[in-house]
Amino acid sequence: MAASGQTTRIQKRDKGTVVSVVLAPLNRFPAARNSEDFPSCTLSAAQKEFGDLVNRAALGQPQVLLRGSTPVAVLLPDGPIPRAPSSDPAAAAGAVTAGGAVSPSSRDSMPRRLATLGDAIGTALNSAPASGPAFGLPALDSVAGRLQAGRLTLVAADPSVGGSLLGLAATRHTALVDRHRVLYAASGPSADDIFRRILSAETGGEYPRLKQGRLTPHEQEVAQQLRQAPLMIDEGSNLTAEAIAETAPYVDGLALVVVDRLQAAHSPRLPLSGDRLPDASQVLATLARTLHVPVLAVVDSSDPSLLGLLDADVLMTLTPTDDPSRVQVTIAERDFGTLGVVYLQPDLLHARFTDIPGNQGPDRAAVELADAALAYTSGAERGLPASLTHTLDALRTAVLAYDHETLAELRTALTDEAAPVSLPDTGPGRRLAEALRAFCQPANEVTDGAVFTKDGELRPETSDQNAEITTEGGAGRQDGPGPADESDDEEDERDILKPGDEDDEPKDAVFPALRILKDAVGRSKMHPIPVIRTEDRDNDPWPLFSEHMDGEPRWAHPDITITRVPYIRENGKRVRRDQIDVPDSFGEGVLCLIDRNGSYPSACSAVPLAPNKLLHTGPLDAFDKSQAGIYLIDIPAWTRTDMPHPLGRLVDDADAQGRVWVTTPHIKQLEKLVRDGHLGAAPPIRDSWTGKANESLFKPFYQATQKVRTELVDAGGAPYKAYKTRLSIALRLLWPKRPEQKSPFWRPDWRMSMVAEASVRHWAVAFKAVLEGHTLVALRNVDQAIFWTPPEEPPSTYRIGTGFGEVKRKFINSGEIILEGDD
Repeated sequence: MAASGQTTRIQKRDKGTVVSVVLAPLNRFPAARNSEDFPSCTLSAAQKEFGDLVNRAALGQPQVLLRGSTPVAVLLPDGPIPRAPSSDPAAAAGAVTAGGAVSPSSRDSMPRRLATLGDAIGTALNSAPASGPAFGLPALDSVAGRLQAGRLTLVAADPSVGGSLLGLAATRHTALVDRHRVLYAASGPSADDIFRRILSAETGGEYPRLKQGRLTPHEQEVAQQLRQAPLMIDEGSNLTAEAIAETAPYVDGLALVVVDRLQAAHSPRLPLSGDRLPDASQVLATLARTLHVPVLAVVDSSDPSLLGLLDADVLMTLTPTDDPSRVQVTIAERDFGTLGVVYLQPDLLHARFTDIPGNQGPDRAAVELADAALAYTSGAERGLPASLTHTLDALRTAVLAYDHETLAELRTALTDEAAPVSLPDTGPGRRLAEALRAFCQPANEVTDGAVFTKDGELRPETSDQNAEITTEGGAGRQDGPGPADESDDEEDERDILKPGDEDDEPKDAVFPALRILKDAVGRSKMHPIPVIRTEDRDNDPWPLFSEHMDGEPRWAHPDITITRVPYIRENGKRVRRDQIDVPDSFGEGVLCLIDRNGSYPSACSAVPLAPNKLLHTGPLDAFDKSQAGIYLIDIPAWTRTDMPHPLGRLVDDADAQGRVWVTTPHIKQLEKLVRDGHLGAAPPIRDSWTGKANESLFKPFYQATQKVRTELVDAGGAPYKAYKTRLSIALRLLWPKRPEQKSPFWRPDWRMSMVAEASVRHWAVAFKAVLEGHTLVALRNVDQAIFWTPPEEPPSTYRIGTGFGEVKRKFINSGEIILEGDD
């Protein structure tokens, strides 16, 4: 009972002596919140060792009880409260003076629990951000937040509207995605019904067909995977709220209780029905507070008079709309009122709800601006005009209310209001300037040239985009590609995704790449997580990812000269191309241009990935081949001048200690170089985020890509171009950069590991040619290599052809312009 704020006196007889302790909430002894200062024990272990814990507490040694790693209660001697360790004087003072202390003279009549304001403040300040169960529906989670521990959430919906499916959504996301344990108390449906609904929602199989027991091989495979799900179902007869409350404490690691359902109409065989619902809801609310877990209960009625009798902390009411493809969900909190309204798309055939397309919550730019503005709208920072402060406050309200229409209006208003304002040159001011820039000028919009300067002022842009720039390089210098450098190459990653690219291709498409990639991931036996939740993307490891993780070489021999010269294509597009001059010391020869076919899809054949979550595995003594992820390593020394560093442009991202984050392909590359004697030792792994490795996740996609390429490459024309376009779009959608770009994927680790694998293969083949005596002039991107060779004699390490793993080659003289793509 301590977790619900009550203090319980416990007595036991030990060798003829009565031992007395109290089981108290943390407010009675705030120092216990730091469990490292006192002996602690998890609740499950405490059940077995309770007698010993009582004896120790009676001797004056407080015993902290944990749920997982979180302190929830403490066993104290039934007498004066012991002082906290001197290392925590504030906690010690709180332990002695906090309201609700039990003195020896008052043991027989426990007082009401009183908490000082300091206790409440301490709890708030020490609490981590909300991290409870979610529904896995971004629009709903954006407004409702996560299901909070200690609270009863009621999902109210008339029959056939889908209330149970919302409870099932929270169950699926908690048990199958987060892998946390759920107790599903089934008062209406059977365990078989629940399993088939979960299977239907997970696979997209029709629920009526699954009820008939007709499963496809893929559905049977997923069903076998679901055996390991941490989901406990109670469908026993005479299921009462009291029975649920008695069972829940014995479910180890419980994260969520779902009750499906409370029935408004009385039924003699269903205790959770009729006029017994108010009492049942009180029991469930007490269960939530006692165990400090969220309890979600579904009630098959939206009648306000009934709902008013139930003891819900949060009420979600589902209401049909005139549009059958939209269900309105109104989220309200007791004693506060409506928090917001969202719309979901019912998919009853597959026993689930989905987000309405384009209804995924405020974009990240709006959320970031709301956060950046808080310092000013709260009064902590000053220096903005009152009108701008008011507009920013309105934006925060619109973000919280999920009001897209108002956000669109505010984008225009903020662009006008911020233009004449010089923002403060402080940390909060610079953050606000950057957030305003991102919000007012989304990456997919072409503006007429307004930019935020470093001092936070919005000014017109004056760059001349039509200027012809010629950069002459000495000793192998070459400028990085600019906006005018884009080509139509197969693997050109500088192309920008366009709205609609994320949609599945039509059934008659030449190459439905996105559908094939989704199917490959969906069929994996490892039950991959294709999308990292929006609320998790600002937490490690995801901010550690960058485009430089590809490790592209972008290297030129130190003795050559590269000049960037203007060039106009047949279509009139202005670009810049390289002109390479080779010194006489290289001897007679020509430039041999090597262009690898399908570098990225080839990498999909066996790229090491972690299909599920990346966990923080910290420093490692050695690389573990069974794991994949990202690793913080010391950049190894590379003394050769005839080859670029194995880590490519990654070396430019080194921190002050000379360390850089790399993906698994580069770790494996360095390990091989050590084995072959080209590196002295593998670099130490200073930190890591990893998960169980799989090299075949994208293999079905690779096989399909290879088959279609073989059929189309000789024919060329529009079908082959469509194939290349959809292939490139599908692979870029693994990590869409813009918040408004919706995609069935958001896995930076998958994307960057795939690109890194392509870079590693590109580097390794070139290195093999160098070891055989060939002269490498330049190595760029993941598919371009230039050698200095005798005429018509490409390096023998490359296979000439049109298939994957093969290359095209072309010979030109020193000083000629190197054309690319469709030039």
